[in-house]
Amino acid sequence: MNYDHNPLYEGEGKLSGKTFLEKDGVYELTVKDHFDAAHALVGYPGACQYVHGHTWDVEVILEGTKLDEVGILYDFKDIKSHLHKILDNFDHHFINDVAPFDKLNPTAEHMARILYYELAQTLPSSIRLKEVAVWESPLAKVSYHPISL
Repeated sequence: MNYDHNPLYEGEGKLSGKTFLEKDGVYELTVKDHFDAAHALVGYPGACQYVHGHTWDVEVILEGTKLDEVGILYDFKDIKSHLHKILDNFDHHFINDVAPFDKLNPTAEHMARILYYELAQTLPSSIRLKEVAVWESPLAKVSYHPISL
């Protein structure tokens, strides 16, 4: 396999072919998924106290410094699978009936935190779950990450 970088191009911007030697740094991997579900906010002084639904978008950011022998931080297929399995618990359900939200108000803030810790359990120790963000709409997002790890 020939790894000459831009061998025919000699102008400005020609790749040096040496930048791949720089290996220090942090990689971030982001995946998204969604689910459709209804909830009602207990004690909320407005319309959200009533049953209403959302297409909940969930964004997950993983972080790490070591790539595997193929050159990837963590397989997209694996993190998407882990996330989807967790979200399946809520898809097309009334969230207030699904544990732990049968005892915890199903706010986006609580959802982001619960998803964070459920997903963190699926990851190897070499990968850090940096953040989980939950979107109740295209204009309303809540992110969660612990204060320290």
